[in-house]
Amino acid sequence: MKILFTKNIDQAIISKELGEHISADCVEVIKTQPIMINPFDLKNFSLIFTSVNGVIAFFKNRFKPNEDFTAKNYNKIYCVGEKTKKELRKHGFGTFKVLKNAETLSRFIISKCQHEQFLHFCGNLALNVLDKDLPLQNIKYKKITIYNTEETNPLITEKYHAAVFFSPSGVRSFAKQNSLEDMMLFSIGETTSGELRNYTKEKIFTSEDNNLTSVFELIKREIGSKF
Repeated sequence: MKILFTKNIDQAIISKELGEHISADCVEVIKTQPIMINPFDLKNFSLIFTSVNGVIAFFKNRFKPNEDFTAKNYNKIYCVGEKTKKELRKHGFGTFKVLKNAETLSRFIISKCQHEQFLHFCGNLALNVLDKDLPLQNIKYKKITIYNTEETNPLITEKYHAAVFFSPSGVRSFAKQNSLEDMMLFSIGETTSGELRNYTKEKIFTSEDNNLTSVFELIKREIGSKF
């Protein structure tokens, strides 16, 4: 069986997780590049990160959050996904709250954090979930574009039994020149699955959690039942 992963993953990890009988190719369908901006005072703001790239670009720009909870103006950090949390840990920062996607984060903020003001460090193609929902609830929110995502729109001539997608922008990039029909379609979360539904009526298999481990478990479970 041949599977296409729409981002680079170590072949050793794929072989370990899926076994030698699976033939896997990896093609990057998006490129990201940090945007350099002048760091500014974060005092009195809660910070939102919805991607690993947002965290990387934030620290490349030499921002310095204050995580001293005993201080009056410390920064609460909210993030989406365990990978984003781990990237924050690499830089020595924890998280106040980790949610699985932007929709869940939006609901949490609306119900629990009405009096905070938020800065969202994200890419140019970030979904308009938070900036659509939060201002309607009179919650102070500002999106800071800190990296660019480019959809590379590769033409894939090889035929695959399955394809695996990791972001809405990755779906759009792939779908620009390639069909999504007659393949098993795997997605890393409901947000990405929602984008896939704009391009196909094929069944979409969605991982329970937004991480690679959950994706591999889903692939093993579904492929094992069909091959």
